[in-house]
Amino acid sequence: MADLPVHTIVFEILTRVPAKDVGRSKSVCKQWYALLSTQDFVRIHCSRSLVSSNQRVLLIDDLTCSVHPIIFQSNDYGPSSIVTFPFHHQNNDVSILSHLNGLLCVCLNHTYELLLWNPTTTAFKHLSTPDSHGFYINNLDAIGLYVDADDDYKVLHIKRRSGVLGVYVYSREVDSWRNIPFITRQEYLSPHFNWSAGTFCGGTLYFTVCECWIGGTNVVICFDVNSEQFKEISFPPVPSTGMVQGVLVNVKNELHMFASTGMFEMTIDLWTLQGDYWIKVLSCPPIPPISLSLWCDITHYVTNGNWFVMTKLGKLFTIEMDMKPFECFYPVTWFRGFKGAVFVETIVSPSI
Repeated sequence: MADLPVHTIVFEILTRVPAKDVGRSKSVCKQWYALLSTQDFVRIHCSRSLVSSNQRVLLIDDLTCSVHPIIFQSNDYGPSSIVTFPFHHQNNDVSILSHLNGLLCVCLNHTYELLLWNPTTTAFKHLSTPDSHGFYINNLDAIGLYVDADDDYKVLHIKRRSGVLGVYVYSREVDSWRNIPFITRQEYLSPHFNWSAGTFCGGTLYFTVCECWIGGTNVVICFDVNSEQFKEISFPPVPSTGMVQGVLVNVKNELHMFASTGMFEMTIDLWTLQGDYWIKVLSCPPIPPISLSLWCDITHYVTNGNWFVMTKLGKLFTIEMDMKPFECFYPVTWFRGFKGAVFVETIVSPSI
C-alpha cells in the first residue's frame, strides 16, 4: 500500500464510503472534488454501494415524504427522516415510476412532467420538453429506467394516445429524446391492456402486459437496451380462472416474477426466467385475508427466506419461504399508488 500513489489510495478508500460522506468529501479540496466527480469514480462507487446496509425505503403521503433505513437483522423499518422535495410540487402529488442505482424516475401529477431525482444528493433533472416529450399519463404510459453498455442512463417511455403508440428514449448523456420503432402486436395499444413499469435485468428491460379481465391475454415484452429491439415472450403458465398479476424483480441479475392469481383468495408463485422460458421456484401459502383499506397501503419484501407484508408503519406479518437467502430486500409488489420505492443511496447524478 505504501508504494501506491496517494490518488489511488484516496480513490480506493472513498469508493467505499457512504454516498452522503462522498458529498461532504468534495469540499475538502479542488483535487478531491475533481476526482469524486469523474464518471469512473461514480460508477465504481455505485457498484460498491449496492448492499443491504445502503438500502432505503422512500414513502410519500399527503403531508410528508420520508426515508427509512431497513434494519436487516429485524426485517423492519428504522427511524425515518423527512425529505423535502427539491422541485416544485402540489401537496406531494409525486408518483414514483421506476428506480435504478439510486435514481428515481418520478412524475408530477399536476403537470404530468417526468423528472429524474436522486433523493440522497437531492439533485434532479426535468425531462419534459416544449415539443411534448417527457409527459406521462397514468394507466396509458409505461416507463423503464436503464443503463446501456456505454454507461449512459436512459429512460424508455411507451406512450399510448388515442390508439397510437409512440416509443421514445431519453439519454442522460445527450439530454434529449428520440423516437424508436416498436414492432409487436397492435392489440397491445388498447387501454384494455395494463403495462407494468420496466424492470432492468441483464441488459434487457422487461414489461408485463396483462389484459384487464379474467381469462385475458398475458405476455412479457422485452427490450434489448443495446440493440433497441423489442420481442415478446410467454407469461408463466398460471391459472387464468381469476385475476392475474405478474410483478418482476431483478434478484442478483436474474429475473424473477411473483405471479398472483385468484379472486377473493390470492395464490402467488415465484418463477425465474431461464432463456425465454419460466421455471417455477416455489409456491407460497395463501396470503391471509386483508381489508381493502389496508391492502391499498401495503407492499411486500422478500429476503433471507422470508416474505414480509408491511405497511408504512412497519411489518404486518411474515410468510416463511423455503428458498435461498438473499443479501438485500426486494420489493415483490409495487407500492400501492406509486407512493414509495426501495432504493440504494448512491451519488449517481440525474444529469451530466
